[in-house]
Amino acid sequence: MADPQGFMKVVKKDAPKRPVTERIGDWREVYAPQPAAERAREVAEQATRCMDCGVPFCHSGSAGCPLGNLIPDWNDLVRRDRWGAASERLHATNNFPEFTGRVCPAPCEAACVLSIAENDTGGSVTIKRIEQAIADAAWEGGTVVPQHPAISTGKKVAVVGSGPGGLAAAQQLTRAGHDVTVFERDDRLGGLLRYGIPAFKMDKSILERRLTQMRAEGTHFVTDCEVGVDLTVEQLRAQFDAVVLAVGALRARDNTTVEGRELKGIHLAMDHLVLSNRECEGDGASPITARGKHVVIIGGGDTGADCLGTAHRQGAASVTQLDYNPELPTERDDERSPWPSWPMVLRTSPAHAEGGVRRYEVAVQRFLGDEHGNVRSMVLAEVKVSRDAEGRRHVRPVGEEVELPCDMALFAIGFEGVEYSRLLDDYGLSLTRRGVLSCGPDWQTTAPGVFVCGDAHRGASLVVWAIAEGRSAARGVDMYLSGHSDLPAPVHPTALPLAVV
Repeated sequence: MADPQGFMKVVKKDAPKRPVTERIGDWREVYAPQPAAERAREVAEQATRCMDCGVPFCHSGSAGCPLGNLIPDWNDLVRRDRWGAASERLHATNNFPEFTGRVCPAPCEAACVLSIAENDTGGSVTIKRIEQAIADAAWEGGTVVPQHPAISTGKKVAVVGSGPGGLAAAQQLTRAGHDVTVFERDDRLGGLLRYGIPAFKMDKSILERRLTQMRAEGTHFVTDCEVGVDLTVEQLRAQFDAVVLAVGALRARDNTTVEGRELKGIHLAMDHLVLSNRECEGDGASPITARGKHVVIIGGGDTGADCLGTAHRQGAASVTQLDYNPELPTERDDERSPWPSWPMVLRTSPAHAEGGVRRYEVAVQRFLGDEHGNVRSMVLAEVKVSRDAEGRRHVRPVGEEVELPCDMALFAIGFEGVEYSRLLDDYGLSLTRRGVLSCGPDWQTTAPGVFVCGDAHRGASLVVWAIAEGRSAARGVDMYLSGHSDLPAPVHPTALPLAVV
């Protein structure tokens, strides 16, 4: 059995990172490669910190992992050097642990019992590191192989969108015996995993090897095809028995009212990230580059951090990241976000350790340009954020204005929901007030035989939630087509992470 005092004997140790001076010079992953034996030894030691709690909140769908990953199980298997069994247990609940082990912010660690009093326990178990190590060891050992369906149902399913939600739904349905085709409007597969997540967070070879496995299992892929335009809804209905909409929530939030927004050099964050990723894929130099420029990133979230790391690698002269919210504490406030809810604490990504300045409680008031229509600076003001009786946010200037040099500005202020498209119109689907698609308890929309999952249903969220919804929607489709299903459904469409409101 697990050692209930393991966390007292072993110090928490995260995966080693490459030196900043080295990693900002290339696009390789920030974590340092380790010899397999050294990695196995270190990770097995970290796994001994897991006490195999009687009530493991780490894989609770409301507080920890929505996939229901059996975390104490594979921690114990790693501790006992049973890496093959650990991989089987991990893949039983997660189609793509090599993705989540790299880019998921790890709500499981926030819900770990050792997070109740981190100063006393030494912090949570390094679940994310252990998960990635299990997945990488399985790939390196050749044990991740195609899982061919035992039967063929003769039913055809179209999945629209090849992000993590769409890929999870497609893999589950293919393995259930359905004939699945994934349609992607971009020239390459992966959605935000391909063009949103920078290569220094997840090398695209990680994505490619999983796509190779899915092709070998029988999943078909079609790129450069916008469903609703290149393939009409009438054609879709004629060719497929069911459809899964996994189109994401890519309608980026902008601030077109700020004076000077029309100046050249001001972009949406995703435009910057997509073009940068395309450059890494070999499509030529990005026309939106931070090289030699004073860059200002408006928004303090993960997308802003991705822009920060990208700007460093492009050779920015300086980078400033703005957030109109107050700076968060470095430790959990039990009154504001008690365990096991997601803690409201200051999060520092590897990109923040690479340089740049973070400024809080400030907001742009206007942009100033030069005689050629290029942005040259922005005017900031200290602000206070408040909410009215209906919960709407108000940002109010309270301090003196300050001018900040700015040759390039990036809006990384979130997403408003699903993009408007002919596909939705032709299916007669309307968006909710949150800008997403609603569904019934079986994940089916108001259009018969049309299902939804991932960000298109939930709104911009975590990769682990997208995979969980893709797996759950696959069960709904399987039930619709076959009348029964053995596929798992880790989350309900109404499921929400535990939070203090």
